Amino acid sequence: MAEETNPVTRAIDKVIDAVADRGTAGEIPGRPGAEPPNVAEPVEPREPLPPKPDQHGPDPLTATGQPSGESAETRAQGGPFLTTATGTRLPDTDHSLKAGPRGPTLLRDHHLREKITHFDHERIPERVVHARGAAAHGVFEAYGTAATITKAAFLAKDARTPVFVRFSTVLGSRGSADTVRDTRGFATKFYTSEGIFDLVGNNIPVFFIQDGIKFPDVIHAGKPHPDREIPQAQSAHDTFWDFVSLHTEATHHTIWNMSDRGIPRSYRMMEGFGVHTFRLVAADGGTVLVKFHWKPKAGVHSLVWEEAQLLGGVDPDFHRRDLADAIEAGAHPQWELGVQVFPDTPEQTFEGIDLLDPTKIVPEELAPVQPIGLMTLNANPVNYFAETEQVAFHVGHLVPGIDVSDDPLLAGRLFSYLDTQLSRLGGPNFNQLPINRTHAPVNDMLRDGMHQSAVHAGAAPYRPNSLDGGCPFHAPDGYVEVPVPVEAAPRGRLSPASFDDHFSQARLFWLSLSPVEREHVIAAYTFELSKVYEQAIKERQLLVLARIDPVLCREVAAGLGLPAPDGAPEGNPAASPALSQVGRTWPTAGRIVGIVAGPDLDAVRTVRQAVLDGGMVPLIIAPTGGVLPGPGEPVTVQRTFAAARSVEFDAILVAGAPEPGADAQGARDAKAGVSGTVDPRVVLLLNEAYRHAKPLGGWGAAQEAFTAAGIPASAPGVVTAESATAVLEKVTGLLAVHRVWERFPSTLA
Repeated sequence: MAEETNPVTRAIDKVIDAVADRGTAGEIPGRPGAEPPNVAEPVEPREPLPPKPDQHGPDPLTATGQPSGESAETRAQGGPFLTTATGTRLPDTDHSLKAGPRGPTLLRDHHLREKITHFDHERIPERVVHARGAAAHGVFEAYGTAATITKAAFLAKDARTPVFVRFSTVLGSRGSADTVRDTRGFATKFYTSEGIFDLVGNNIPVFFIQDGIKFPDVIHAGKPHPDREIPQAQSAHDTFWDFVSLHTEATHHTIWNMSDRGIPRSYRMMEGFGVHTFRLVAADGGTVLVKFHWKPKAGVHSLVWEEAQLLGGVDPDFHRRDLADAIEAGAHPQWELGVQVFPDTPEQTFEGIDLLDPTKIVPEELAPVQPIGLMTLNANPVNYFAETEQVAFHVGHLVPGIDVSDDPLLAGRLFSYLDTQLSRLGGPNFNQLPINRTHAPVNDMLRDGMHQSAVHAGAAPYRPNSLDGGCPFHAPDGYVEVPVPVEAAPRGRLSPASFDDHFSQARLFWLSLSPVEREHVIAAYTFELSKVYEQAIKERQLLVLARIDPVLCREVAAGLGLPAPDGAPEGNPAASPALSQVGRTWPTAGRIVGIVAGPDLDAVRTVRQAVLDGGMVPLIIAPTGGVLPGPGEPVTVQRTFAAARSVEFDAILVAGAPEPGADAQGARDAKAGVSGTVDPRVVLLLNEAYRHAKPLGGWGAAQEAFTAAGIPASAPGVVTAESATAVLEKVTGLLAVHRVWERFPSTLA
């Protein structure tokens, strides 16, 4: 790939332009508006501000998929003056219409009623699952490597397709925290030339259940208890563990959730999976079965549990902020789309693994993931409600060349998604909302209904007809379901015998993890089960763990103060290294590096620029906000000692040993309650980062700060040197493996 077209190079250039101090603004991601405000309230009428450069809304299309020629300006609010919904200018929106200054409010106040009525109906029913979400626009560029197995036009070589991607948690409400332990949704809407294709997946490749009829059960079990509506957005409670300990087909998904996959570092560093098996159709009619995978270019990384807990209070919007800030800074997140390909045999199995069982994976060592395209997210939404909240995904949105399989969980989703949109979005015309509009022409013969936005012409919305000249006509190249033979069999509520294996793949996952990852799984099970009230449920779940691995069961039982039951694990499958997040190196572009400022401003400027040159994002941490005092080019402060916490940074550099700031008073800031020669907020910052196995570096008198934080100079991942750039070079190498896990070695084999 040529240097000038390399998306990583372009992203690095944009990071430098966006984050470097240019002029007096000292721009960093997170600016709320297109222009900085003045202190005084603006009083001179002017047109509305445009969106920020990192934003764009849905493409300008009519409700029937035709280019509308609209600009963003014509779709957004216009004119300098406040108006009613029908454009009548208003001189006042602060006072209701009354009979005299102290008299009763009058019913005839149209503006009051319009304003309050609209406010009362601002909220539509939130999603039962995946209510908490964040999203971005982007583009998908196909490599052409899938052209031999599917005729889908968007997968042809060099095809570029607009996309909209929504990430989400599953259990929590819209007001819940981003960093809870949970499965994450990874839903992608492809606006292809042949219609909408929705790839609606998760960050975990399997699901709790094998049949869609049980979906209400697992969600009811995972949601807050119906009597108290607590706990919110978490599985650490009785009803969840009651269900999964009895319903053991959930065992495989549950151990993934208890692993580091349940608390991703960011949406940018999260895998995505289509979960189900799909059927691809080639131009010659040949078919194969596939599983879809999204592989993040930044690598697959996670938080540690204490970070996730701290972030729930310090920054519950951490994941959505991280995604938006990265895009605004020009560090555009990227994923490769890949497929595992299997022969389309009547048995629909591969190497003894049932491809219709959504609780099973096929290890990548048996069927490698073959890359077929690159997705880049390059723009944030303009309006959360209109785009992120109203986007409607449906696994039945398919295009020629892609068909579904007989996975019984997928069958339930094919019904449920459409049914849900009818309730949430007020009727059958939800596909006409701007974010859901197809980029292909629509002539569907569907009429009327709530929120009909298209103005249909013609007299004959039926086929066959002659009054409209026979239009619309059948398309010879239209979508056709693959005519797979259906075996004659008795009708009944049945499942294949292969679906009865609930433990072998959970054991495969456990055996594939590194020792430190196994420690985290043990800790997660112990924490979650310690929140369970009923002793019988804890004991029952230990029986499940005994069938996965005796070490896992024994360690969790010890943490709960219970005896470990005997159990027989399901064999010893060969480990799948692809299931572990540890042991590889990854690009460091987009990583957040905190720089604790010291008296040597030249060194701070130098290392800050070096961080930028490396494609990472530097944030200056100092006693107060504003600009660091001293000669030379100004250095803008992004975080104060009072506001900074280690959970925001991937690594921390310390330029000396900062003395206590003027506000380091226990009465004002509890984090400053311990006196010392180094500011106690910095001591806490370093101590937390050390405990969370993050790289630390320093120069000058930095060792004094490390000592104050109880950090040994010889500890793994603690770098000191005379030169700031030498420190950064070593820290960057440590960042490539995400954490310094050897700092706290595991006792597990």
